[in-house]
Amino acid sequence: MESQIFNSMGLGNLDPAILFFVLIGALLIMIIVSIVQTSRVKKLEKRYNKFMQGKEAESLEDEIVGLFHDNRLIRTENEKNRKDIQDINKRMQKTFQKIGLEKYDAFNQMGGKLSFALCMLDENDNGYLLNSVHSTDGLNYCYSKEINGGVADVELSEDERAALEKALSSTDR
Repeated sequence: MESQIFNSMGLGNLDPAILFFVLIGALLIMIIVSIVQTSRVKKLEKRYNKFMQGKEAESLEDEIVGLFHDNRLIRTENEKNRKDIQDINKRMQKTFQKIGLEKYDAFNQMGGKLSFALCMLDENDNGYLLNSVHSTDGLNYCYSKEINGGVADVELSEDERAALEKALSSTDR
């Protein structure tokens, strides 16, 4: 059997049976490759479906949208917390943070150290010094002195100065 096509390609002496077997072999190889590829696609599809399954059968898209929503909520809470912390820090500057207490015996009696000087200062060393003097007859006298920038507005006694120094040095925590 002669063919002009085979002759023009230089295969005029080729037996058609050989060509038939080559084509059958190529067809079998293509069928095997197709089966392997179909198997891979099915595995990939199973993995994809499993990946798309969220909690309680929610889709992955719903899960991602929920995460974005949660992220927005966390950001707003974070900003609120930041503002609250700034407000707290601003308020803390005015609170008494440094305290010094000096107990003493006002009249050198044998009754013990019933008198005291209490100094309370804020962050900027502003505050008050309270002096409570216990007398021999059982009376108690209380005096207050204002402190601005770590300095009293009037002269301080030795015990009051000691209480002020304790308050000023109480920042070493």
